[in-house]
Amino acid sequence: MLKIKMRGRGNTEIFIDIITLEIMSKALSNRIGINKDKSRRIAEFILDLFGYDNRIIDNILQPEDRQLLYMLEAEGLLSTGREEVKLYDGREWLTHYWQLKKKYIIDYAVNGKSKKNSFFQSNSRNKSIAKKNIYSTLSDDVWNMRKILKKSL
Repeated sequence: MLKIKMRGRGNTEIFIDIITLEIMSKALSNRIGINKDKSRRIAEFILDLFGYDNRIIDNILQPEDRQLLYMLEAEGLLSTGREEVKLYDGREWLTHYWQLKKKYIIDYAVNGKSKKNSFFQSNSRNKSIAKKNIYSTLSDDVWNMRKILKKSL
C-alpha cells in the first residue's frame, strides 16, 4: 500500500492512501474472482479514467464504460453520488459522479475478501446453465403447481 505524507492545517501530518495499479488489480482479482490478466486490464482502464483523483464526473463516460462502473459498484468497489450547484442565474445544476471506495479496495487487495456471487462470475455460470435443459432441473411439484395455478385462472 502506498501512502503519501502531507502537511495539513496547523502543520498536522496527513496520510493519503494511493490506489496503485497493483492494488486495484489485486482487489479486482480477489473480490471478483477473475484471473490476473483480466483484472489488470480492468484496473488499467479504471485508473486511466480516474487518474490521480478519487472521483470522476459521469458526463465523461461512454455508455459501455458506465456499464462496467455499475458492475464494479455492485461489487462494492465504487459508489455514485451527485451534487447540486446553484448557478449565477439562479438555476440548479445537478452533477453525477463516480467515486472510488479506497477503504474497500485496499481491504480487498490486502485481505483477499472474495464474494461468492459476483456479477462477473455469474455470467460464466449463466452460460453453463444455458447449455443444460433448465426445465429438466425442475421437480414434479413445480410442474404440478403450475398446472393447478393455470386451472384456477
